[in-house]
Amino acid sequence: MGVIEDTYADLDADVSEERFREAVASKVEGMEGLVDEETAAMLIVHELDEGEVEGIADIEPGMEEVKFLGKVQRIGEVRTFERDDGSEGTVLNVEVADETGVVRVALWDEQATGAVDELEAGQVLRIKGRPKDGYNGLEVSVDQAEVDDDAEINVPEEGDTIEALALGRSDVTIDGVVLDTDTVRTFDRDDGSEGRVANLTLGDETGRIRVTMWGEKADRATELEAGTTVEVIDGYVRERNGDLELHVGSRGAIEEGNAEVEYVPETTPISDLEIGRTADIAGVIRSADPKRTFDRDDGSEGQVRNVRVQDGSGDIRVALWSEKADREIGPGDEVAFTDVDIQDGWREDLEASAGWRSSIIPANRDGSSGGEDAGPQSNGSEKSGADADTGTTGERGSAGGLSAFADGSAAESDATVTGTDVGGSEAADGSDRGTGSDDEQRAIEEFTGTVVQAGDPVILDDGERTIRFEAESAVELGETVTVRGHAGEEGFELDELVPRDRSGAA
Repeated sequence: MGVIEDTYADLDADVSEERFREAVASKVEGMEGLVDEETAAMLIVHELDEGEVEGIADIEPGMEEVKFLGKVQRIGEVRTFERDDGSEGTVLNVEVADETGVVRVALWDEQATGAVDELEAGQVLRIKGRPKDGYNGLEVSVDQAEVDDDAEINVPEEGDTIEALALGRSDVTIDGVVLDTDTVRTFDRDDGSEGRVANLTLGDETGRIRVTMWGEKADRATELEAGTTVEVIDGYVRERNGDLELHVGSRGAIEEGNAEVEYVPETTPISDLEIGRTADIAGVIRSADPKRTFDRDDGSEGQVRNVRVQDGSGDIRVALWSEKADREIGPGDEVAFTDVDIQDGWREDLEASAGWRSSIIPANRDGSSGGEDAGPQSNGSEKSGADADTGTTGERGSAGGLSAFADGSAAESDATVTGTDVGGSEAADGSDRGTGSDDEQRAIEEFTGTVVQAGDPVILDDGERTIRFEAESAVELGETVTVRGHAGEEGFELDELVPRDRSGAA
């Protein structure tokens, strides 16, 4: 074998030997005889290896240069713009894909005008360019691009379902049902102007996705209700904390639609939940504590509300953080909580934390099931409005079905005297229900506060009230702890003291 054949045999790049030979010859000619074929071949190998990525999914903003193959999916229109120096520029956006993902590439000036007549959907391009975080997500500014007739790429067929969305896709139009909405939030842009953003959760038969709406589109979060079928128009897919999100900017829209879309969460029975996992759960709310506020480490104010949820296999306390603490749900309501974090709770009991990425999906309060408007139903329960015992003030309609639980505990309330539980700990542990008198039940209290005196006695303060007690174990000044016991005339009679980790409270 010759030098070129040997070098090509060791080459780990998707290029034919014929094109490799052509590149070597061009390099020798271009350097006017300063290098021989062996040196030229090694230079070509270095150029091919540098920046080569396995697939489009491996491209990230900030990479200095990337080289990859992409199959043309969509070709945009040539647009002109004015540069800072007053000259006119031209750009053409092309969407390319491979087996791993989709990305938009930008061709400039002569490349853009020349590509209009030459490019066709289905062609494979060999691309070298610079990745960046563009207006619609990741894009690659092309330095070189040429058609490779020998390469083949099998791109998965695109669908109009949430499951089929891939990182880098743009111009997404998809139908879904609104599962949950958040409030509009404002932020300061780098130029000093105010930006607006809001989120909603969208679902279809294949899954769900978080939708982020920017600018004036953020108002849709306050205009749409859970259960509404919508069509997202001209969205683009980005990534946050390892999960895909669908973004809608000034070019996109979210319109109410008439498509038949149904979403049914794949929930995990409460008895099967494990610490450290993220899960979807559904059931009937048995009790709900008042909303509590607390100070975060950064000085801002947070809020949390605890509810206890029961399905056919067991029950668990769910901590609703920030805006979710304002949701109007209470005893008797059937609700699904998605993407909740399962953590270690009070007395080694499990607890679920519903944070920013979680959704709260209520079922219909009229007890209907099936069809487009049906919400998630709790496992093993049948709604029976006449038998529902809501255990709360105000009107909650006929939703309930609590009598379906044979142990009868659904008619009881977990509520006891509560303190400011900022760490997600249950304000009332149900383990003592059914023992002692009613007066003894009401006397059990759980209180969370900051140690303002670590001596004898220990004094806790939660910003609203102060308690003092004798403690055998040492506590530190400024530490946040939770105590459980009985309030008496001479102070707080301590049953148990549990240090709290404030880092998880925010």
